[in-house]
Amino acid sequence: MKRRSLLVTLGIGATLPAGAVAQSAGAIVRIGVLSPFSPAGSAEWHRAFENGLRQLGWIDGSNIAIEYRFAGGARERLADFAAELVRLKINLIVTEVTEASLAAQKATSTIPIVIVAVGDPVAAGLVASLARPGANITGLSQNIVETAGKRMEMLRLMVPDLSEVAVLWNPDDNNSGRNWQALQESARRVGLPLKSLEVRSADDIGRALDNESGTRSRALYVAPGPIFVAHLQMIADVAKARRIASIFHLPEFVHVGGLLAYGPDRNDQFRRAAAYVDKILRGAKPIDLPVEQPTKLGLSVNLATARAIGMSVPSLLLAQANEVIE
Repeated sequence: MKRRSLLVTLGIGATLPAGAVAQSAGAIVRIGVLSPFSPAGSAEWHRAFENGLRQLGWIDGSNIAIEYRFAGGARERLADFAAELVRLKINLIVTEVTEASLAAQKATSTIPIVIVAVGDPVAAGLVASLARPGANITGLSQNIVETAGKRMEMLRLMVPDLSEVAVLWNPDDNNSGRNWQALQESARRVGLPLKSLEVRSADDIGRALDNESGTRSRALYVAPGPIFVAHLQMIADVAKARRIASIFHLPEFVHVGGLLAYGPDRNDQFRRAAAYVDKILRGAKPIDLPVEQPTKLGLSVNLATARAIGMSVPSLLLAQANEVIE
């Protein structure tokens, strides 16, 4: 567990208007970041977040102190970490994806919460609406469900004679479950069967992929979920060994050998989250800050993986790609 403690105390009261979170001279703003991932797995996103804060005048160890809590893929730890941040009298909590956001929501109804990369905050019950969030929560949605059909189409482009798609998903994860529902609807429209590979724990991933070996699936769709983010390398390795096309929503999957990734730019989302933090620290209320939808979607392609599994990437996909790994 990574903790950052208060090292330096500088007055910031003079720079903030009345009603802002940190009012008294000599006070330092304490920001909690609640993550279901590991420190290494989310390091790039956190650098983007801290860089965004720095550009707005907030520097960790100077006028703010950031307390990170990492669940490392163990969702059961999130509630305890959220309660711990509340006990520490954190001024504001930043949460990553739906699971951590729900844990923070249960822990406090008064401390401002900025959500990042939540699949559908309305459906999850985090906010009343995107335009008027209500209560103490606002931030950024990643709309992964709405792009599920697009990822399926990309798999069909990779494998024109595709007859079945295996889907790794977690029934216990709100966003993952909604992805599975969206995929079923999309698959029915095009007459493409899906094979459900249910995963509730890290051990389930290996068993699900082992059981899938030798079947007719030539494509693997990995639904969103912290448990899959924590084991991207294993999933990418198995897909490559079985010579099947694979897709996820984060480019990190392609970086470790997965074939395709299509979804929001999470680094951009964390940079934009810094703007929400800045506004709240300077007096804005979460209820007055609409939840933002993704502004940047990207396609990443790993050509080395395509060659290894004996597939060629269609020119249509390459033309859409923001990132190509040779």
